[in-house]
Amino acid sequence: MAETEPEAAEARSFLSCAAEVARLLGLGNATDVPEARRARHLAHAARIPLLERPALPEEFFGPLLAAAVYDPDPSFCRWFVEPAVYAYGRRRVMSALLDCLRTGTATERAGAERAWYCAHVPLRADRSPAYAPGGHRDPAVDESRDLVDEWRRALQRSST
Repeated sequence: MAETEPEAAEARSFLSCAAEVARLLGLGNATDVPEARRARHLAHAARIPLLERPALPEEFFGPLLAAAVYDPDPSFCRWFVEPAVYAYGRRRVMSALLDCLRTGTATERAGAERAWYCAHVPLRADRSPAYAPGGHRDPAVDESRDLVDEWRRALQRSST
């Protein structure tokens, strides 16, 4: 079946997002991998290095969220959302996804919905020392109840 123009544009967008995350990690661009599989290959290569880092520089935030939103597979967008939640806090990630839901294109809104589900990952001690016994992280960075209410209202507005 031939790929439609919008599907091709979305795939190219995900590829550019995954390539940016890989570049930030110093992973290269996988030009030896066929273009049809390159985005998933780069995402897979980035997954473990992202989770192994105890912190991520600020420059990673936008590319991680973009990759999560443009990832067409709801099973895999978590590979970008989870490290963002650990590095920047659930609140900041959810706030960015809420902004995307409110102002994004139809493709971005659909991607934000997929990523929103992943933003509820359980926070585990084996992923971050901040959650280990004796660890410290300001609870405000993960507080999201008010954002959940805003998300629901935004979804209702967008469906009417």
